[in-house]
Amino acid sequence: MNALYMTIPLALIIAFGSFFVFLWSYKSGQYEDIEGPKYRMLFDDEPTVPDQAEKKAPKK
Repeated sequence: MNALYMTIPLALIIAFGSFFVFLWSYKSGQYEDIEGPKYRMLFDDEPTVPDQAEKKAPKK
């Protein structure tokens, strides 16, 4: 029974803390663009490939 006197308030503190962290992240705009990251990879630039002439040219 003594353990309940400590674990219930601790659980409530953790629950309220998690709720306030969620509210803070929501108000700061963390969840505004949920769809964007999955499409961002489609708009990345292609990697640049060196020209064939640069590959075959002997280095001095």
